[in-house]
Amino acid sequence: MMVGEKMEKYWHSVILDNDYCNGCTNCLSRCPTQAIRVIDGKAKIMKERCIDCGECLKICHFHAKGTLSDGLEAIHQFKYKVAIPGISIYGQFPAEYDIEDVFQGIYKLGFDLVYDTAYAADVLTKFQNQLLKEPFIEKPIISTYCPAITRLIQIRYPSLIDNITRLESPMEVAARLVKKQLMEEKGLSFDEIGVFYISQCPATITSIKQPLGLEKSFIDGGISLESIYSKLLKIIVKGERLYPTVQKASGNGVGWGMVGGQSFGLDTEKYLAVDGIEEVIRVLDKMELGKLPEIDFFEGYACVTGCSGGVLNVENPFMAKARIRIKSAELPKYNPNLIDETIKREDLEWDVEMEPRSILKLDSDFKVALSKMSKLEELAQKLPGIDCGACGAPTCRALAEDIVMNRAAITDCLVLGKFNRRRQKKSKTEV
Repeated sequence: MMVGEKMEKYWHSVILDNDYCNGCTNCLSRCPTQAIRVIDGKAKIMKERCIDCGECLKICHFHAKGTLSDGLEAIHQFKYKVAIPGISIYGQFPAEYDIEDVFQGIYKLGFDLVYDTAYAADVLTKFQNQLLKEPFIEKPIISTYCPAITRLIQIRYPSLIDNITRLESPMEVAARLVKKQLMEEKGLSFDEIGVFYISQCPATITSIKQPLGLEKSFIDGGISLESIYSKLLKIIVKGERLYPTVQKASGNGVGWGMVGGQSFGLDTEKYLAVDGIEEVIRVLDKMELGKLPEIDFFEGYACVTGCSGGVLNVENPFMAKARIRIKSAELPKYNPNLIDETIKREDLEWDVEMEPRSILKLDSDFKVALSKMSKLEELAQKLPGIDCGACGAPTCRALAEDIVMNRAAITDCLVLGKFNRRRQKKSKTEV
């Protein structure tokens, strides 16, 4: 459970179940931040490196990886209960169900209000266009929509932190807007309103518990879509309208549920939309070197197809993307003049600055760190460099780091041991 949990230094939604792990090493090479080691035949996640992208969940055939999230019972801790479904929900149900049918079904799960997160995306589009016109803004502007990519930048590309927009993601914006609305209209206190995000991925759940750019999230919990999907499907009634209408976003806002969606509403063609963590890394490598001067806006997603490919969704990512695209085309076009004028940009921005998070801090003492780095480089040269993963580390260089940090020994390298034994045998034969 998430609500009421004691905060840890590094809290992660992605978890391991050692009972299911067979030490196969499939997850080692898939992790973009080298956060996984296999020790004594079991995978282990290094919390300081993990960005909760969910790549290990996708690759693990033994279901040893899982996700921490809230159950529906958590909503009853609050006087007034609000659901803000992830925008990718627009692509998760068969075409026979209108999205409003789905939203009406969510009410029946016990919520007092369901809020269309895609409308918050429309609000953000207005302010992103304002930022693009500012002459001194760092470009390309990097979207915060995918929290896994934001954390990736914090860890691997700290020089790009200034390029990240200070505007929050649609789910945080939706939570701020709906809490303000309910406090004004119903006289509720902030703490009486429980806002729960129906999530498509573990990274969004982690960003609720430990947000970036915020002292505290306005969201009170995260519920995975897959955990409620079957129940929701059973209670949806086509055409039934027992509760207030939810859907109010434009086609642009709904489009945010797939890769490229948020860029379509921008007043520029100088944007780049990339999906898949490996491709995003390739682009960020170039961006860090200043090789993308023609790009003004960048949206990157850890998941292929964007949020429609989130690991906590249920539908095939490409089918879900097609549904979102079709639905987006059917809805009215984005009109910034329809956005509530009382919403101010400064109310939707970070309230704390993001600090780089080093994952290669060898020692707090600079001289000791230099000595360890020298030893690391020496070890990296000695190791075979084939990155086989047999040692339990994803690469030979990662093993060298582990050795320096006393997490491993050079004898863990099976290939080097085999090579040394052959060399010793050859030497004895020559003698």
